Amino acid sequence: MGKIIFYEDKNFQGQCYECNTDCADLHSFFSRCNSIRVESGSWVLYEKTNYTGYQYILTRGEYPDYQHWNGYSDSIKSCRQIRHVSATDGMYKIRIYEKPDFGGQMMEFTEDCSTIHDRFPYHEVQSCQVLDGSWVFYEHPNFRGRQYLLERGEYKRFTDWGASFPIVGSCRRITEF
Repeated sequence: MGKIIFYEDKNFQGQCYECNTDCADLHSFFSRCNSIRVESGSWVLYEKTNYTGYQYILTRGEYPDYQHWNGYSDSIKSCRQIRHVSATDGMYKIRIYEKPDFGGQMMEFTEDCSTIHDRFPYHEVQSCQVLDGSWVFYEHPNFRGRQYLLERGEYKRFTDWGASFPIVGSCRRITEF
């Protein structure tokens, strides 16, 4: 069971709302979100209701303002707990492909990668398979830009993980502390 606390103002001030379950519409609990405390679990937050819009992946810790979770604004309208964070045998594994439907060249990762293009020379990641654990794709190198949650499963096209373009600059495992 996870627990996350949303605050309307920076530095954990103002009205707050404690949440320990998925919520498709947080709008009735607060109008803006400027700081967050994740007490347990790993969470994906969404800019819009019904789990849509920009995604922000947060693990246990304190986020005193929205820039600390790489937010674009103070808009958080839905959230859900990430269920399958841990790898079954402690080994995280993801495969990325240069073409849709797992075609073309493939690269496998078992560790975080701050710059995908240093190891995978293709400009686009068109599909991927998450074999174990949960991962985050970042639009830019060094874990910056838009974030996309990838849980165990197959993603035949970049739109399957919610991206508008097949650009992946870095990837990181989601680990629980």
